Amino acid sequence: MSDTQLTRRNILRGRLGPQAPCVCPPGVSLDGLAACTSCGACVTACPTGIITFAGGKPSIDFSRGECTLCGKCGDVCPEPVFDRSAPPAFDHVIRIADSCLALHRTDCQSCRDHCPVDAIRFEPQLGGPFRPLLDPEICNGCGACLSVCPIGAIGVAPLARKDMAKGNIAGGSTGGGQMHG
Repeated sequence: MSDTQLTRRNILRGRLGPQAPCVCPPGVSLDGLAACTSCGACVTACPTGIITFAGGKPSIDFSRGECTLCGKCGDVCPEPVFDRSAPPAFDHVIRIADSCLALHRTDCQSCRDHCPVDAIRFEPQLGGPFRPLLDPEICNGCGACLSVCPIGAIGVAPLARKDMAKGNIAGGSTGGGQMHG
């Protein structure tokens, strides 16, 4: 993908590097995208408007909001792009970067407040604000926490669910740094 545009908003949010890799709609793998004809049916059907086209293929833009995992995108797709044998799910985990405000003695829990499955919790730490902890087994990857982070310290790391359960969460963070949890 191309580099992030150098705008005032991106500078203030610390988004100066390359953009995140393509995040496929729920139930779609990068291999499944090969069957996509770019008809746009999934974009139109998405009730939250977070499916966009990146490189001619559907991609999730969490800066626009969260995914409700309703499955409407897969229902309207005329091609064998979506895995219809299982409920819609993402193959990534949310990552909290070292730039998180709570890790720098600033009280912020907006990610926790917006998480619909309570995958993010905060634990007290001596002499400072609460520290974020992510439970990757609860996180459904919906992205509700991404757009509300005031500094963009939350990103995604594309992984298979089996890797998440093992705690294998290295690499791929769009927020940079290490995951906390």
